[in-house]
Amino acid sequence: MDTAELYDDHDRERLVPEPPKRVDAPVRTAFERDRARLVHAAAFRRLAAKTQVVGPQTDDFVRNRLTHSLEVAQVARDLSKALGSQPDIAETAALAHDLGHPPFGHNGERVLAELSEPCGGFEGNAQTLRLLTRLEAKTVDADGRSVGLNLTRATLDACTKYPWPREHAERPAGVHADGSPRVIRKFGVYDDDKPVFGWVRDGAPLDGGGIRQCLEAQVMDLADDVAYSVHDVEDGVVAGRVDLTRLDTAAVWTTVRDWYLPAATDDELDAALAGLRAQASWPDVAHDGSRRALAALKNLTSDLIGRFCGAVQHATFGAAEGPFVRYRADLVVPHETRLEVAILKGIAAHYVMQAEDRVALMVRQRTLLAELVEELLRRGPDALEPPYAGDWRAADDDRARLRVVVDQVASLTDASAVAWHRELVASR
Repeated sequence: MDTAELYDDHDRERLVPEPPKRVDAPVRTAFERDRARLVHAAAFRRLAAKTQVVGPQTDDFVRNRLTHSLEVAQVARDLSKALGSQPDIAETAALAHDLGHPPFGHNGERVLAELSEPCGGFEGNAQTLRLLTRLEAKTVDADGRSVGLNLTRATLDACTKYPWPREHAERPAGVHADGSPRVIRKFGVYDDDKPVFGWVRDGAPLDGGGIRQCLEAQVMDLADDVAYSVHDVEDGVVAGRVDLTRLDTAAVWTTVRDWYLPAATDDELDAALAGLRAQASWPDVAHDGSRRALAALKNLTSDLIGRFCGAVQHATFGAAEGPFVRYRADLVVPHETRLEVAILKGIAAHYVMQAEDRVALMVRQRTLLAELVEELLRRGPDALEPPYAGDWRAADDDRARLRVVVDQVASLTDASAVAWHRELVASR
C-alpha cells in the first residue's frame, strides 16, 4: 500500500481549502506540497545564518541551524520510511523544527522569554507554529488574514513537538544542546494561536490529557536528538576539542547527569560506552585531520545514526503491529539507546559547550537582544519591517505590540540582529 493511503481527508485538510492544481502541473501529494512550501519559505533560508551550537560565522565546517535541519530531515525521512509512515510528513516536520528559534539559539530564546513575560512568554516551538500558520506569508483567508503556509493538518501536527499551552508546561530542568540552562517552560502554542492549535489537534486522542505527540512528531523529535548528539561530537573532534580515544569519563558522567539523565549510574554509563566502543568504526587512534581520519570519522557518524535508528525501529516493531501512522502507534526508544545518545551529548557538552569563551559570548548576546527589543518598542512601527509594522498598527494594546516586536526580533539572523543593534542602539 502507498503510505499516503494511510492518511485520510481529515489528515490532508488545510485551514483554507485550495482549488485543484492545473492539469499540466506535476502530480504531487498534499504532503509533498507541504515539503516544497517549507523549503521555499524565507524563514527556512534564514536558518543558514542562525546559531546551532557555535555561531555560523566562527567556522565554515561546523553546523548551523540550516545544515542541522537538513541532517535531521534525512534521519527522520529514513526512519519514517522504515516504519511505513509517510516520509514527507516527518521530513517536513524535521525541516521546520527549528524555524522558531531566534538569533543566538537557545541563548536568545532565554532573553525573549524573559522580556515577553507580559504577553505570554516566548518558546521556539510555539514560535514555529506561529510562523507556519501566521507569519510566513503564502495564503490568506476570506478576510485577508494570513494563514501562513497553509500546510495540512497532519504535517502541522507533526511539527508540534510540545502539544500543550504554556499553563500546562512542566518546570524547566537541565541544559539545552548549546549549553544554555533550561530556564523557560517548553510549550507549543501562544494564547492568541490557540484557535489554530485546536484545529491542528482535532482528532488527537484525549487519553493522557490530550498532550500525546503523533508518531510523525515523535520521529522528528528522535531524529533531532540523534542528529545533534552525533554531529556535535563530530564537530568537536574536527575542531580538536574532543579525542574519543582519551575520555575523562568521570567528568563526562557528571555532565551527563547534570544536563541530561540525572538518574544514570556510573555502571549504566560505563556499559553504554563499552557498547559504543565496540563499534568497529570507533577510533583507536587520535584524529589527525587527514583525509583518512576524516573518512573514518564520517563512517563513525553514519554507523552511530544507523545504530540508534535501527534499535528504535526494532523496538517499535516489537511493541505494536502498526500501522505506524499518526496515533495508531508510538515510537519506542530503548533505555540503552537513550544512554548512548546521552553519552555523546555529554562528551560534546563537557569538551565544547562549557568553554569559557562561549560563556562570555553568550552574556554579550543576551545584552544585545534585550537592548534591541527595548529600542524597537520605543521607536515603534517605523523601525519594523513592513509586515510587522502592519501587525503593530493592528495591535490593540501594549501587550500585543510587545508580541509584534518579539516576532520581529525572533525572525532575525545572528548577523542581522548585530547589524540592527549597531544601527538602532549603538549609533545613538
